[in-house]
Amino acid sequence: MKHADTGRPAAPDGLVVVDKPAGWTSHDVVGRMRRLAGTRRVGHAGTLDPMATGVLVLGVEKATRLLGHLALSRKVYEATIRLGQATVTDDAEGEVTAAVPAGHLDDATILAAIGPLTGEIMQVPSSVSAIKINGVRSYARVRSGDEVKLAARPVTVYRFDVHEIRHDKAELRDRSVIDPGVIGSGATDSDAIDLDVASDVTDLEVTDLEVTMECSSGTYIRALARDLGAALGVGGHLTALRRTSVGPYSLTQAHTLDQFAHCVERGEPLPVLSLAVAAAAAFPRYDVGDEQAKSIAHGGFLPSPGLGEGPIAVFGPDGAFLALVEERGGRAKPIAVFV
Repeated sequence: MKHADTGRPAAPDGLVVVDKPAGWTSHDVVGRMRRLAGTRRVGHAGTLDPMATGVLVLGVEKATRLLGHLALSRKVYEATIRLGQATVTDDAEGEVTAAVPAGHLDDATILAAIGPLTGEIMQVPSSVSAIKINGVRSYARVRSGDEVKLAARPVTVYRFDVHEIRHDKAELRDRSVIDPGVIGSGATDSDAIDLDVASDVTDLEVTDLEVTMECSSGTYIRALARDLGAALGVGGHLTALRRTSVGPYSLTQAHTLDQFAHCVERGEPLPVLSLAVAAAAAFPRYDVGDEQAKSIAHGGFLPSPGLGEGPIAVFGPDGAFLALVEERGGRAKPIAVFV
């Protein structure tokens, strides 16, 4: 089917998995996809920091009603952590607030410090986050000069795997942040930086980690970098972040914005995960016959399938995705109907 006014393929119903480019906000990506799909009905299932790249799940047309029900509780990231510098944002986009040489850290010491940051932990989110405090985003308060202290919250880090540890040097132009005593207790007087008085640039010994993390929704990877640096007494921040999967959706299903644009230029439909494919990947499946399919299409109840808590995807005899239901009192009650 095509738009009557433009002749372009009509906006599809389904999920779009975008490989988000660096420097784009999630809202930027939604805006771009609205223009490409020719519809305002586009939303995202959770944000991704502007610095980060990788998997961002969008819903188009009817699939926007699916987004709030998706159980995207597990996420996987590839990241680079720099030890030796703390920043105001806990990532490379913020100003360096403290610097401590980190070249003395050996692999065993680093790995030992990662242990307490895995499993079920209490994490204080980055102050430069989207969490609201009395209706105002935390990052907005920080930018206006407010001191923000967020409460710790439970998160789960299922994996914190280190693939590479590199010792390097980083240029440091603001010497006022050099103070081996400001971060934790891991630095000593012997870690003093050799300043070149003839230059405005100081070489700082840093240690970079290439890691993979699998964590629960609500976990801040920036905060893990910050807390690892603090535990080692040298400060830490995130220099690169790429999300490789969100729930059942991964980079293998993702396309770049340029690839979506090329489809539009050639008059081809946008590559989407249909409602049926997206629902089957995210929810337990309940197949019904003709009579039950007619009932659920009109908001009727179904016999309980005994599949447990949470949304259940109902499919008709022809394989079409019909609705999401929840089991209550021995019956399956529709919470969203898609036919």
